[in-house]
This record gives sequence, structure tokens and C-alpha cells, in this order.
Amino acid sequence: MSPKASQHIKTMGTLPVFMTAISTILGAVLFLQFGKAIANVGLLGTLGIILLGHLVTIPTAMAVSEIATNQKVEGGGAYYIISRSFGLNIGGSIGIALFLSQAISIAFYVIAFTEALEPVRQWMIHDKGWEISRLMITLTTMSLLSILILAKGANLGIKALYFVVALIFVSLGMFLFGDSTYSADSSTIFTRINTVIINGQPSEPMEFFKVFAIIFPAFTGIAAGLGLSGDLKDPKHSIPRGTLWATVLGSIVYLAVVIKLFYSASPEDLASDPLVMSKIAVWGPIIPIGLACAAISSALGSILVAPRTLQAIGNDKIFPGNSNEWLSKGKVKTNEPFNASLITIGIAFLFVIINDINVVGEIISMFFMLTYGAINMVSFLEHFAADPAYRPTFRSHWSISLLGGILSFFFMFKMNPVYAWIAMFMMVGIFIWITRSNKDKMMMSKVFQGVIFQATRWMQIFLQKRDDDALETHWRPFLLCLTSSSFDRNSVFDMTRWISHTYGFGTYIHFIEGFLDKETNKRAELVKKKLLKQAHGSRNRVYIDTIISPSFTSALAQGIQLPGISGKGNNMILFEYVKSDIVELENILSNYKILKAKQLDICLLRSSIKGYGFKKEIHLWLTTNDFRNATLIVLLGYILLGHPDWEDAQIKVFSIYNSHKFKQKQERIQEMIKSGRLPIAPQNIELVENLDDRPFKDIINERSAESDLAIIGFTDADVEEQKSDAFDVYDKLGTVLFVNASNTKTIN
Repeated sequence: MSPKASQHIKTMGTLPVFMTAISTILGAVLFLQFGKAIANVGLLGTLGIILLGHLVTIPTAMAVSEIATNQKVEGGGAYYIISRSFGLNIGGSIGIALFLSQAISIAFYVIAFTEALEPVRQWMIHDKGWEISRLMITLTTMSLLSILILAKGANLGIKALYFVVALIFVSLGMFLFGDSTYSADSSTIFTRINTVIINGQPSEPMEFFKVFAIIFPAFTGIAAGLGLSGDLKDPKHSIPRGTLWATVLGSIVYLAVVIKLFYSASPEDLASDPLVMSKIAVWGPIIPIGLACAAISSALGSILVAPRTLQAIGNDKIFPGNSNEWLSKGKVKTNEPFNASLITIGIAFLFVIINDINVVGEIISMFFMLTYGAINMVSFLEHFAADPAYRPTFRSHWSISLLGGILSFFFMFKMNPVYAWIAMFMMVGIFIWITRSNKDKMMMSKVFQGVIFQATRWMQIFLQKRDDDALETHWRPFLLCLTSSSFDRNSVFDMTRWISHTYGFGTYIHFIEGFLDKETNKRAELVKKKLLKQAHGSRNRVYIDTIISPSFTSALAQGIQLPGISGKGNNMILFEYVKSDIVELENILSNYKILKAKQLDICLLRSSIKGYGFKKEIHLWLTTNDFRNATLIVLLGYILLGHPDWEDAQIKVFSIYNSHKFKQKQERIQEMIKSGRLPIAPQNIELVENLDDRPFKDIINERSAESDLAIIGFTDADVEEQKSDAFDVYDKLGTVLFVNASNTKTIN
């Protein structure tokens, strides 16, 4: 669209927002349903409904104003705000529900307009003998309104609103200054209503929230003004002012009308006559005229807003196929949503046929409540996320938004649980449909990222403050893996993700040798992206990063001093070397003193050509000279079984003993397994008798040559005395995880 066309479209200011909102707020519900509300729940009950309605709409109006003054608001109104805050998947599903509520609202107000013409219809029937059905009037009105909007568009609608709103205020003024012969007893304010008289027939009064449901469409005006966002010169200025002024003025008028009705008409008249206000007004016919104007203005507001919401959804390509282009297309000069208007009018016609204002009112109440709840939660989550980019010029308090959001969802289920569940399931269904048909849409929006960031920050600080010795009784691995071989083999990354999958936290760092500068930093970013892409879809719950350092030793010293992603320091470090590469192993062992200085559990993974085989057997070796490692070895075996990749595997525990220590060794092993509640069958625990004092390595090489993974302990003395030879002796084994525990772990 050319700049010239864009300037032509965005010509509206604050007044159209105010007019669109106030024409809905002071709409058909005010004229038709407030008397019925007083008859069923009394003056205090009706005032309570107004209060509860505003406990939703005022926080929503403030949330809308806040969000609108922080970001650029384009066409689509409430949909645009929600989708840019929650993401296109969630925003699209809420947007479709919002569009449906706006389209159905047209039918609601057209039916109300027919109610305003009831005196004329009765006159035609009785005086002229013309049999005209209500449905015929409703369908004719809908047809004329559709032709008007399709031919003339928004500008005519806005011009008509000025005239209509003026007539509404004139009719309300004549009502408020009118008089009646009825004199209300003030004591009845506190009287409970047990029976409602309708046309001389007693009936049970409607429940409070049933009345609330048919009144609530009166409170939906704040969303009407939002829908013009794409046509406003300055949405950040016009939306807050127009919406808030309409909300405040509407509240004052509501209170005045309710009090006037209570003191000017009997409960039977209020329950029986939808146009009871005409009996009180200075000039009776002004009330049907005002009702007709209110209904048609609200219908105009809805028929202006709904297509713009649908057009915005099409612009975001939410729907599958070529339908988006067709829906988003507008008139050449003005971008009026002509195609979207056709769909809107079609839906409105379907609900016009229902021709029951109460049924249609309950349906739109559900969807509007859902939308208001979402808007309030957007505002609350923006506060919680504490994003520096969130700097609205109008601010409300987070507690107000939270209250509005909670009450919206609560009232949905109080009004009509069946409709509420249908609305919720419909939303979920639309969300699943959008997600499956638009896999490229953003699943995680900035507000959710901010919320997760804040929650993580709070938990990390909490854990750090509680980081005491007591927590050691509930040991879990906080694993750091440092390697430069990420693109040569996957064994060490697999071990990292297995250990951290369910029971711990894993940080995987790829080492890049060099000095930090612009070039190496750019290289590190590319490597990180490549690693993340490589890890995608591998049941991965590991935090991946890179580190640039002049040497492996300096990188190691930096890495072990970094805090872990859990909020606690890392307590375990994992390295890898290839079975045939002794130089790589010696490089790791040359930094052994640095690792011991940090009191870390040290794991050395020796990978082999065999890899992890079929992942069916894990052999755990517990020897008499390194009991400190035994509990860590058992725990690591159990942790590996917790990953789906090893779910079909079994653990075999081997312990070498001399004959005179058999009973003592057996009891110790069995107690360890029993107290730890570990999934190791007794038949998989084997005590290996060492009659000839054979070297342990020979026995291990013999028994575990066919294992998929062997876990073996090593001591500080092994490293000091034998260095790399302590690990090279297990030449018959495939993949081995060597373990050195900093202390004995308690198995509770």
C-alpha cells in the first residue's frame, strides 16, 4: 500500500474511539435488560452486577491503555495487542474467538433493534392488519445494514455514530427527568425477591449470575473502540483517552438509570415490559427511538470492528492456504476490509435467525470474558516479566490486571459452566489447529520469555540463599561438561543429556582455543547455533554454550568457577577422551589438581568405536579400595535408567571380595540397594570371589567385555601413582565411565 493511501486511511482521532465505545456501553442492554435485572435481583443486586462488571472492564480498560501506550498498535485492536504479547499461536486463537464474539454481537444488536420497533409492529398488526413477523423485521434490518457498510464503509458508520449517540443522550435525559405515579418503598431495597410477577403470572426469579450474563454485553464497549486501531492517527493517545472516558461516563449513567428505574416503576412492570422506560420518560416515544438508535449504533460499531479483526488475522497469515490473502485484501484506496466484511455479515445472519436476545447475549458474554481475561493477563505478565523495553506512558498496577484476569475467568464459569467449557475447548481446538497448520509461527513470545527469565532468576537466588550443607543429603548432579570435540563425536553430549534429563542440571560447553576478539566471538556464536541445531530433537534438556580461552587449562579454570544454571554451583564435571588417544587423557589429568581444588565429582568418559552398543546392560563395579565412589556409581547407574534411551536396560552390580569378607560384603551391598530403593534385582547383584588375588583389572576386563557401558571408580592415588596407566589397563572394555567422588554420597 502506498504512503498516500496509508495517510488517507489513518484520519481518526480520540472522538471516534469514544463514540464507538460509548454507543455500545449505552446500548440496547441498558434500555432493555436493566429493568428485568432489578425485578429479579433487586436494586442492590443490580448495583452489585454493575460493580462486578466494572471490576472486569475497568482493569481491562487500564490494561488496554497501558499496552497501547507501550507498543505500536496496528489494525486489529485487541487481537493485535494480544498476538504481539502472547505470540501468534495463542493470539490467533484468542483473535478468532474475539472476531466471532464481535460478529455475533451484530446479531444481538439487530435483534434488540427489532425489539425497539415492537410498538410499530403492534400498531401495524392491530390498526392496519398487516401481519409482519419479528424475524422479517430482523432480517430486513440486517440486510440494509450490510448493504450500507459494504457500500460506504467506516467513514459513513462513524458519521452516523455522532447522530446516534446524540439521540441516545437525549432519550436518556428525557428518561432521567421524567416522572411516574409509582412510589417505591425504600425498605424493599434490602428485601429478598422470592417471586417475580410477569404479565400477572408468578415465576421463580433468575439466578444472580444468569442476570449478570444477560447484562454483561453492556460492558463490552471497551473492545469496540480498540477495533479502530488501524484507522487512528495516534492509537497511543486515542485508545487510552477514548476508552477510559467512555468507561467512566458509562458507569455514571448506569448508576443513574438503575436508581431511577427502581424508584419509578413497580417490580411487575420492570419484569413484564422491556420498554418500561417509555412510561417514565418526559416523552414516551423517545425511548423506543433511543433504543433503536442505541441498537443500530452498537450494531454499526460491531460491524465496523469485526471485519478489521478478521483482516488483521489474515494479515498475520493465521489461516491455512490462500484464504489469508483473500481475507486481508481491502478496497484499493481505503483498505476497507470488504472480503472480511462478507464473512462477518454471513456469521451475523446465522445468529439473527436464532432471534433470542438472551441466548445470543450469553454466547457473546463468554467470548468477551475470555478476551478480557487474556488482555488483563498480558498486562500482568508484562509487569512480572520486567522487560526494560516495556515502558508504557500510561501505567496501572499489576494487582489490578491480575484481579481483572482472575475475575474474568471466574465469572465465565459462574454465568454458564456449559458455555464456558465450550468456549475453552473451542479455544484449545483453535490453538491446536493453528499450531499444526502454521508450524512457522512463533511459539514463545517475548512476554513468556520474560516471565520464564524472572521466575528462573528468583529460583536461582532462592537456591543460592538456601545453599547449605543440609541440601547435600538430597544429592543431585549439577553437571558441567567441557570439550572441544563436539563435532567429532556425540558420546559425551549424550552422557550429559542422560545425566541431566530428569534428576539434575547439565551445562555443555564447547571449548574454542584463542583470545576473545570480534572474529572469535563471531565464530563462537556460529558454533553455538550449530550445536543447538544439532541437539534439536534429541530429547535434550542441556544448557549449551561456548567458551573462548587461550588454553584448555584456562578454559577449565574459568568454567568450574561459573555458577550453574540451577542457581547452585556445579558439583560434577565430565570429560571425554577416545580409547586410543592417550595424549588427550594426559591433557585432562594434567589439570587434576585444579579439579580437586573445587571439590568436584570427576567423570572421565572413555568412548570407543562400539559406542553405547544396544543400551541393554550397564555394569557397575564396586571395589574394596574405593568405597567412597560406590554410592556415586550406583546413583549414576540409576540416573541413566531414568532416560528413555536406557529404559530397556538393566543394571548389573559387581563387587570383588576375598573369601573371609563374603558375608560382610554381601550385607553392605544389599543394604545399599535396599535403602536406596533402586531398581536393581537381587539376581543382578554378583559378588565376585577373588581367590588368587588377581588384579581387579583382569576380573573387570573378563566380566564386562560385552557390556554396553561400564562404570568404574578411580582414586586420587591411582592418578598420582599411575597417571594415564590407571585407565589404560581396561583394554578389553568398550565405553567406560570412570568416576571419582569428592565425598561419599548418602542414599536415603
